[in-house]
Amino acid sequence: MSEHTRSRLSALEAAWVIARRDFVAVLFSRAFLFFLLGPLFPVIVGGLAGSIGGEVQREAVSIEVGLAMSQQDNAAMIATAERLSPQLGRALPLLEQVPEAAQGAAFDARGFMEARRGNYAAIVTGTLAAPRLVGTEGQIARWEGPVGLIAGHALAAEPASFPAVATEAVATSAASERTTRIQTAQIAQMLLFLLTMLLAGMVLSNLVEEKGNKIIEILAAAIPMDAVFMGKLFAMLAVSFVGIAVWGLAAFGLWTAGGDAITQVTGFDPANLPAPAVGWPLFVVLGVVYFAMAYLLLGALFLTIGSMATSVREVQTLSMPVTMLQLMVFFLAAYTIKQPGSALEMAAIAFPLSSPFAMLARAAMEPALWTHALALAWQAVAVLVLVKGGSLLFRKRVMKSGGAGRDKSRKGRLAA
Repeated sequence: MSEHTRSRLSALEAAWVIARRDFVAVLFSRAFLFFLLGPLFPVIVGGLAGSIGGEVQREAVSIEVGLAMSQQDNAAMIATAERLSPQLGRALPLLEQVPEAAQGAAFDARGFMEARRGNYAAIVTGTLAAPRLVGTEGQIARWEGPVGLIAGHALAAEPASFPAVATEAVATSAASERTTRIQTAQIAQMLLFLLTMLLAGMVLSNLVEEKGNKIIEILAAAIPMDAVFMGKLFAMLAVSFVGIAVWGLAAFGLWTAGGDAITQVTGFDPANLPAPAVGWPLFVVLGVVYFAMAYLLLGALFLTIGSMATSVREVQTLSMPVTMLQLMVFFLAAYTIKQPGSALEMAAIAFPLSSPFAMLARAAMEPALWTHALALAWQAVAVLVLVKGGSLLFRKRVMKSGGAGRDKSRKGRLAA
């Protein structure tokens, strides 16, 4: 039956049969539904917690600097700060008179701060000619210069103002583009890493499950093992794209409903993200392709591990070094962002597991496209090599059809 099946199905046809079977089985399972919902709950809870925490922090934290000087000096400081604020903006503190200091009695600013009274970042005492700033070391380092600037201008006989500065803006510069595009490269690498690590484990769990109920041995006896592995890889890749599409739609819905609130809480606005060197449309396409390659490479490694494991506990033990290796690979690719063209970046591009991460960062930083064609070809070759090695290892360890099996068959024919 095995030879008859192989004669009817080519390797590609067999891989398609396995991929279609696994894709439908996983997609319509209850476990996959819970898998899709799993990452959404932490995101929603984290968003709500961040929103509440940000609101509480905005209400609790103050950057006001209290004034405990004479009434004339307080008024002069406040008037000077208002005069300078149009040009200096947030570089200046918000000044407010301390009511307790205006009661006539000697005011102890140090004791007032240590008693945790009021809500001031620091308190200014003394005179305009000799101001004294009382606060923690961090607040002193932050406001010492601005307070001295305000006091110095308040002492001037005539109101002082800064000369108007003529400006001439340019659209961009080489240094500016490279600096801003680093942020896009880092975010893209992080997203690629998280999605790969989150989704690649499905390949391993699928293979271990079928090894436990002997289905994988039946498949291996009917069709080439290479086709089984390749079909499983692409089936799980298709399932991963479904999951990413669901999460993407959920994220788009959340952003549409409360994008302004999310921006205020996190300080991150995707609209302000620097454009990559290859442009957004091509960058998104390359991101999808490099995710597929990263997933296939890691999935092929996990299939190889699954072929060697005999239990779930052994799978966890064997997969841990690969997970740690992938983490180190990600750190390597992230480190090379600021070293374009260096030997370290070339090594990250040449090593198959880090190549998708390094090349996605290069797409954000460099406009050249021919390097991506070479990198993708090399990554595809690495996937084929890993799948071939994993299938051979599976046959030797599980199907017992290695060199010994061939020798026995040869001896049987000779004896006949």
